[in-house]
Amino acid sequence: MKHIFLAVFLLLSLAAAPIKTPEPDQRLAVWPDRPLLDKSDDEVSYSNIIRITKVKRPAIEFYKSKNAKPNAPAVVIFPGGGYNVLAYDLEGTEIAEWLNSIGIHAVVVKYTVPGNQREEALKDAQRALGLVRSKAKDWGINPEQIGVLGFSAGGHLAANLSTNYQKRNYESIDDADKLSCRPDFTVLIYPAYIYQKEDKRQSAPEIKVNAQTPPAFIVQTLDDRRLVDSAFNYTRDLKDAKVDGELHLYAKGGHGYGMRPSDNPISGWPKLCGDWLKRTTGK
Repeated sequence: MKHIFLAVFLLLSLAAAPIKTPEPDQRLAVWPDRPLLDKSDDEVSYSNIIRITKVKRPAIEFYKSKNAKPNAPAVVIFPGGGYNVLAYDLEGTEIAEWLNSIGIHAVVVKYTVPGNQREEALKDAQRALGLVRSKAKDWGINPEQIGVLGFSAGGHLAANLSTNYQKRNYESIDDADKLSCRPDFTVLIYPAYIYQKEDKRQSAPEIKVNAQTPPAFIVQTLDDRRLVDSAFNYTRDLKDAKVDGELHLYAKGGHGYGMRPSDNPISGWPKLCGDWLKRTTGK
């Protein structure tokens, strides 16, 4: 019996222990009036996923690829979490490590949560893209090859930014806000909320795809039944606007798998996405 209690105690201790994540090469505050603290004020919960449950001071975290060629592309990552939490490692730092391994610089965005604060998150995203472009020379990034990658709610945010970049939704602060916040390409992995509540076969009103919308790579499974129309809608909108889009649809896999391996073919999406990124950026 002692051994059983000891095993249970160790399992609980491991479940509660912080998960190690890679340290970013640079960490910047998104908003100058909300500077980062020496000790993060993010509220975090642990299980097999790091969930940031409150972000009051949005940040961008830059991960430099050691395999990158000069003037390499970069991808800005928006983790998902229903606009209530951020799946920080599953849909953030683990993706940055993968991108770095294929020669692409990565930036993880801690955008405003919790609450259904889509407008605040879009402001964070617009500002983040401008900041990354303003740092392109210092960070070895090609300023004309900065894309976005989002999961679930982060996929909605990536699509929202990709179709709402013409004008900032806030008053300009500095030179970073004078630079374009249009992504050069878009990756959506099981995107959420790109539909109308009354008719899921119609795109959400804020998602306005047109001929200037960036090309997109989209991954979706049919058994993600509550959200599957998001991928269909965005793909159809790209088709109607004559914008390049690539949809990879699988039968099974559900939702929230990130790039962690499983027995489902959906686990092969990073290879397909990496090939698409190389074709799209020419790298």
